[in-house]
Amino acid sequence: MRVLLIGANGYLGRYVADRLLADPAVQLTALGRGDDADVRFDLATGSPGALTRFLDAVHPGVVINCAGATRGGARELTRHNTVAVATICESLRRSGCGARLVQLGCSAEYGPSQPGSSTAEDAVPRPGGPYGVSKLAATELVLGSGLDAVVLRVFSPVGPGTPAGSPLGRLAEAMRRAMQSGDGELKLSGLGVQRDFVDVRDVARAVHAASLSAAQGVVNIGTGRAVRLRDAAAVLARVAGYGGALHELDVPHGGPGHGGPAHGHPGRPQGLAAIGSPRSEATAEQIASAAPQPYPYPDGCGAWQQADVRTARDRLGWRPRINLEESLADIWMEAACRI
Repeated sequence: MRVLLIGANGYLGRYVADRLLADPAVQLTALGRGDDADVRFDLATGSPGALTRFLDAVHPGVVINCAGATRGGARELTRHNTVAVATICESLRRSGCGARLVQLGCSAEYGPSQPGSSTAEDAVPRPGGPYGVSKLAATELVLGSGLDAVVLRVFSPVGPGTPAGSPLGRLAEAMRRAMQSGDGELKLSGLGVQRDFVDVRDVARAVHAASLSAAQGVVNIGTGRAVRLRDAAAVLARVAGYGGALHELDVPHGGPGHGGPAHGHPGRPQGLAAIGSPRSEATAEQIASAAPQPYPYPDGCGAWQQADVRTARDRLGWRPRINLEESLADIWMEAACRI
């Protein structure tokens, strides 16, 4: 099976590439903007005609899109997350390769959920910020394309390589700084948010399964269990051997956007924006207790998200295998190397 992987150098794409390369039946070609891609092509600026000619030459059986932007203004997010997917869909419609498309979506497309609930694929999407809107628009393009296509809505990916700007990446960096400086306590805020954390290697397994399946439409990829960031911080402290005290700062109530949609970078709850910031050598306490952002949940997902993963089980034969403690241990191993 010949697979064209777009975005192989991104956080998710790297693990998808590793998973596909481990399958002897897969012939993998990587397309991207970097010099290390097999084929250099910028989806945000390249024409559908140019991509069509490449598809006709390579004739892949599956196209997997892991590319996209998680940061930036609405224009940049639209260009990299929506226009790029429009280019892929139009190129596949023009091409004679007949490839199946596996598009990586995200849970930000759903927006806030009712605490205690599990979000199924038939939930009405209400993204709370430009990132979720740009990803939802891409999903709608895929679903309306008439192609053999599936969209995997990935919830909160974690594990080795977790970006330093993500909530758990910032937690690990703050803890590393505290241990390095000998701080006996760590003050953190914004830890009441609950997310469905799924290991990036399990996500790669889901992508592999989707490429081999006949599933179409939207499929959630998560664990089916929301975890409070406060609890994740306690597990990380245990894994790291941090013996200091963890103090959670009060989160203000009733402010703008409290408990509802917000705008900003995905995965940045209030009070965690400055954790691990490289802009200064402040103490871990100063970093962690920096002034909160205007909105408590700038990923637009509110205080709670939890996936209903029955569709992934039934249609992909997929279940998560790696627990959060193992994911956190791998995150800490990378942070510890900087001590």
